[in-house]
Amino acid sequence: MARKFDAGYYFSEGFHSIFTHGFMSFAAVCMIVACLLIMGSFSLLAVNLDHMLGDLEAENEFLAYIEEDYTEEQARSLQTKIEAVPNVSQVTFVTRQEALDDFLEGRETNDLLNSLPAEVLRDRYRIHVTDIERLKETSEAVRQVAGVANVRAAVEIAQGFVLVRNIATGVAVVLIAILAVVSLFIIANTIKLATFYRREEIAIMKMCGATNAFIQWPFVVEGMILGLTGALIAFFAQWGLYQLVGKLIIQGNGLSLVTILPYADMIKTILPVFCGTGALIGVGGSLLAIRKFLQV
Repeated sequence: MARKFDAGYYFSEGFHSIFTHGFMSFAAVCMIVACLLIMGSFSLLAVNLDHMLGDLEAENEFLAYIEEDYTEEQARSLQTKIEAVPNVSQVTFVTRQEALDDFLEGRETNDLLNSLPAEVLRDRYRIHVTDIERLKETSEAVRQVAGVANVRAAVEIAQGFVLVRNIATGVAVVLIAILAVVSLFIIANTIKLATFYRREEIAIMKMCGATNAFIQWPFVVEGMILGLTGALIAFFAQWGLYQLVGKLIIQGNGLSLVTILPYADMIKTILPVFCGTGALIGVGGSLLAIRKFLQV
């Protein structure tokens, strides 16, 4: 029974085995689709949440106030020094008049506010950082620049964003890992039921001298085909589900602050991940399923 590696034979045997046990193959594909949909949904939730938090982080700026006795020219001359501070990504100079206009915008004006001179405010810089986790460190470094009187940074809010992002990412990773393990054993047991009907055939092949690899390869091919089939179905089902949820979010007035990434922009990442995960689950499940029956 021993023979050289014959890809055509193994593929033919694995492919025909799918239709020989059609119902069990259908059940295996359904399980793969369900598991990938659950894992994919959690993954997309984590990706979108990280994207939304990233947008919030990008908007989270801090202010550097310039000494009162500095002229506007002197204040502007500090920009290069502030830009040289590590982790500073963008610096915008705001004059006293611009600061006053921003203060008055959206407020009910009265004689007191209208007569307020711009000199009561300071020239300032709006500063964005590259890594929000280093906001406190960066704001302290800017404070040390000669000519900067004070800084105002919402460090607690920034740390809150980072904490929420880290927790969401951690929970998603743990859930995906758990679901992957559970999926592997579910698929293994599903395929094991199909393999059970061929236990006598496997035993005869073993007694005739067939190697474990010769017996395993058709099952590996079968598992891979089932996994890829389930992955493709799950990919398009996830696409439809994602689009549906996206429309509901856009139509929901109370969720106007929630934004989602277009599915089309993530296809190049999602499709290979789904196919790779589906094939891995299918092949791994097949190997786990047949291992018991090789012990003859």
